[in-house]
Amino acid sequence: MKISAIKSLDEVDAAAWDALVDPKDPFLSYAILQGMEATDCLSEQGWQPTHLLAHAEGTLVGALPLYIRDNSYGEFVFDWAWADAYARAGGRYYPKLVSAVPFTPVTGPRILLAPAAPPETAAMLISGAIQLAEDNRLSSWHCLFPADAQLEQLTHPELIVREGCQYHWFNQNYPDFDAFLTTLTSKRRKEIRRERREIDAAGVTIEIVEGVAITPALWDVFYQFYCDTFDRKWGTPRFTSTFFKQLSETTDTWPVLFMARIGAEYVAGAFALRGADTLFGRHWGCNRYVRNLHFELCYYQTIDYCIRHGLARVDAGAQGEHKIARGFNPIKTWSVHWIRDPGFRRAVADFCRRETAAIDDYVTSIEAQTAYREADQ
Repeated sequence: MKISAIKSLDEVDAAAWDALVDPKDPFLSYAILQGMEATDCLSEQGWQPTHLLAHAEGTLVGALPLYIRDNSYGEFVFDWAWADAYARAGGRYYPKLVSAVPFTPVTGPRILLAPAAPPETAAMLISGAIQLAEDNRLSSWHCLFPADAQLEQLTHPELIVREGCQYHWFNQNYPDFDAFLTTLTSKRRKEIRRERREIDAAGVTIEIVEGVAITPALWDVFYQFYCDTFDRKWGTPRFTSTFFKQLSETTDTWPVLFMARIGAEYVAGAFALRGADTLFGRHWGCNRYVRNLHFELCYYQTIDYCIRHGLARVDAGAQGEHKIARGFNPIKTWSVHWIRDPGFRRAVADFCRRETAAIDDYVTSIEAQTAYREADQ
């Protein structure tokens, strides 16, 4: 088997790459990852592709999405404190290596394997990433949001597992939104109905536009909302307008826009990506404040969409305890880390052990605050 590194997905055949990708996970598709590279989303934000490929007898049998990073923005597994401690100890934390979907805190496979890949393929890709860090004296390699099943493949003795928490909504085969509401406590059910009535009273009309039906003009409207959110909170927008528009130019991805109008004017929009069994809520923005409109577009509309289309869950991204009151449940997420310096590796491992105990306690406490009636938990 041969392990090699490439600087762009342009060096890989799209069909060969997609043959490695779980069809349930749209984020590692060639259309998404190569699309980010081709539409100027990465380099200015400090994501330099250096993907690893595994070939057996000339056939692509495995891959590891990999980026050299000079910062930690857009990762959603926060290691700023590690970088600060490393620097205070006289080290240089950046650049580092990261296996992730840029700007996307979505769990999924990170080691991509063909069905007929030799058993050692995953281990060789992991060793390849670590060797790349060693050879270039990079501080570390980080694998962010791997699927639970892949933790068994991330078995290198020097790897550190870190636990995290997100909030997802799960479809219990509800026939409609009202059926979902009946499973909630009386207090939560009344609150959601009140919030939705306020949206109606404000004269808001919701439009849902999907896939190739999303016109460039509508993407332009949404992009203004998207940029406004970053202008107010985080600074630089992560994705370019061209990236969003190319999502509607292929059937390899299925974007969904939830747009809100008052009269003829669009006032807000939310963007999601549809997978085989999951709706991934990603970004939202607005040009005016309408009470509870964020909850309507990002939660209630996405829940209703999943129910109507028979999808299993809503993954609404990182953070947000307010999701609990709206029927979301806490789930554990993972990241895996290799630190080149043995002393700092031990310190990080100790930190992660203590952090894991705190997160376990936190998840237990959050589960006790569920919005569901006891009989429906």
